[in-house]
Amino acid sequence: MRDVSDIKDMRDALMAAIIDLAKEHPEVVFLDSDLSSCINSGPFAKEFPTRFFNCGIAEANMVGVAAGLSSMGFVPYAHSFGCFASRRAYDQFFLSANYAGQRVHLIGTDAGVTAQINGGTHMPLEDVGLMRLIPDLIVLDPSDNQSIYDLTIQAYETGHCTYTRLRRKGGSLRYKPGEVKLGKGNVLAEGSDLAIVACDQVIVDEAVKAVEILAQKGIKATLIDMHTIKPLDTELLDKVSQKTGHVLVCENARYAGGLGEAVAAHLATTYPAKMDFVCIGERFGEVGKLDYLMKTFNLLAEDIVAKAEKLARR
Repeated sequence: MRDVSDIKDMRDALMAAIIDLAKEHPEVVFLDSDLSSCINSGPFAKEFPTRFFNCGIAEANMVGVAAGLSSMGFVPYAHSFGCFASRRAYDQFFLSANYAGQRVHLIGTDAGVTAQINGGTHMPLEDVGLMRLIPDLIVLDPSDNQSIYDLTIQAYETGHCTYTRLRRKGGSLRYKPGEVKLGKGNVLAEGSDLAIVACDQVIVDEAVKAVEILAQKGIKATLIDMHTIKPLDTELLDKVSQKTGHVLVCENARYAGGLGEAVAAHLATTYPAKMDFVCIGERFGEVGKLDYLMKTFNLLAEDIVAKAEKLARR
């Protein structure tokens, strides 16, 4: 695996992985919905001009084209903002790609509240729920630049369709090459009082801060980065639920259909725990900068701490 610690934004770590795959696999192609400047796919287009397709502002058609290319032996990566990649192109991705047994890697950027000033119309809060409904689809929500790179490489090797949601601008440096495995959560902290299960870059960053604050308050928390939402690392979930009996799930998405609901549904059949959730409730998105939105939707470290303290006392 390549070290991408010199890359600032998650979008560039993603494109680095796709370009590296394209160098090794001539069947890799890239499709965009007139958002090349947003995902920084220019270097791909420059290096592989005959393997880059701008499908215009027609996301459903783009996914249909991607499925058609897959049927001819290509491996397409198709990108749009997460709201369009999920809601607008859902039927084509469901039927033409997944149901038809094709191999399409769909990318949705500006995940959750990271859409920021593009506002509620562009804020994918339900994309996880929609994508989890598709049989055998791999759903990824990486928390740092290295994990988006490593998971993109690993996802290619599975031969499955995938949906990857990520923050476009900004990122974190959390892992070294090879530390992240698709389908296996990463334990970032060990504690016996409760387990915090989180995904997404902005949420895992806040969860790391929350664990430090909780430790100062005498509450020892296990922290899991569940970057692979589907398939879920059920073995690790069973282990921490048995150990702590208290599980707090944190995500930059709705509870309905999201990581929290997936964790709760699994643990209900194995090792039930007392649970709570930090997530987007029954609300639409709105316009604002990230710090405002994180506070407005109660996604900050202080919100995680408050729910963790209450949960640990149950």
